[in-house]
Amino acid sequence: MNKQSNTYTILYIIGLIVIVGSALAGTSLALRDRQQANADADKMRQILAAVHITPDAKNIESDFNRYIVNQLVVNSQGDSVASDAFTIKMPAQVKLPASERSLPVFVCRLDNGDTKYILPMYGAGLWGPIWGYIAVDSDGSHIYGAYFAHQGETPGLGAEIEKPAFCDQFDQSRGLNLFKGDRFLPVAVVKNGQKPSGDEDYVDGISGGTITSKGVSDMLANCLSPYQSYLKNLSGK
Repeated sequence: MNKQSNTYTILYIIGLIVIVGSALAGTSLALRDRQQANADADKMRQILAAVHITPDAKNIESDFNRYIVNQLVVNSQGDSVASDAFTIKMPAQVKLPASERSLPVFVCRLDNGDTKYILPMYGAGLWGPIWGYIAVDSDGSHIYGAYFAHQGETPGLGAEIEKPAFCDQFDQSRGLNLFKGDRFLPVAVVKNGQKPSGDEDYVDGISGGTITSKGVSDMLANCLSPYQSYLKNLSGK
């Protein structure tokens, strides 16, 4: 075949595409398990961060299994319906009506013997998804800690939700509660110096990150409200 012909050039390109495509597909398959393991380890790290635990990078899974003593999935009535909490995909769940969601719960036992309940959240920021974990005391109301993360918020603005300055506002020392009497009131995120219109507890939003802050506030309300029956059961309310 004439190597200068158009036919040869087209066949050469097709052959090259097939070879490169096959190599890339093989590499992707070979790395899939490792990629999933890394994603799982990062999720474990984030869950533990909600209870102020920083696992050793080489022992994330063992530390997770040490502190997370139980996993369960509950429904909006507070009933346990499954035990595969880690596999629940929150992006899909938040699109469902609250009454139809599968709600993961990670039960954590600290070194001092205290039990905390870690609840995952997922929402929307300015440029992409935001997510996080809220740790609640065994009374079902008092917030013990929190961790937040994002996919593409603006550095120095909305991206600050993952920094200690914001997350630490949810520390147990702040005395934030999800219940006021019998009323369930998720914590609000408001503009610095302002207060919410209702009686809910609140934290300061990110300066210059108004949309992201509102996204966190909406995420707290949307993702925590379906847990209120379960949390009431914890406290015997």
